[in-house]
Amino acid sequence: MVETRLLGRDDIAVFDRVADGVFDHQVDPGLAREFLDDPRHHMVVAIDDGVVVGMGSAVDYVHPDKQRQLWVNEMGVAPSHHRRGIGRQILDALLAHGRALGCTEAWLGTELENGPARRLYESAGGKGETFILYSFDYPP
Repeated sequence: MVETRLLGRDDIAVFDRVADGVFDHQVDPGLAREFLDDPRHHMVVAIDDGVVVGMGSAVDYVHPDKQRQLWVNEMGVAPSHHRRGIGRQILDALLAHGRALGCTEAWLGTELENGPARRLYESAGGKGETFILYSFDYPP
């Protein structure tokens, strides 16, 4: 059975066993520690037999003209565990955590051609909006 849970500051050891395809890159222990130490960073993981097979990360933030919001930054599920409802469990847990934090809205983005992600977000009650994302790379 896959366990889904919200990580806390003391959960650094969870990153010792991560399935391929959950994160874009190998987990860096220093960055993982920094993430967990920041109270505005949140991560829900799915664990199967001691191995992280899915994750969702989010940030809660305030703005001078808006109440607290939750930005779901990234989600990933190991290919070996696709189509088992794990992504939905993670998303539901992140959204519930945002409500518990007092967030008035949660939002995320995905590529237009990412059909599986769009179906997941719409199944959870999300309403799709079209927007253009610009990214800026800083010199190394």
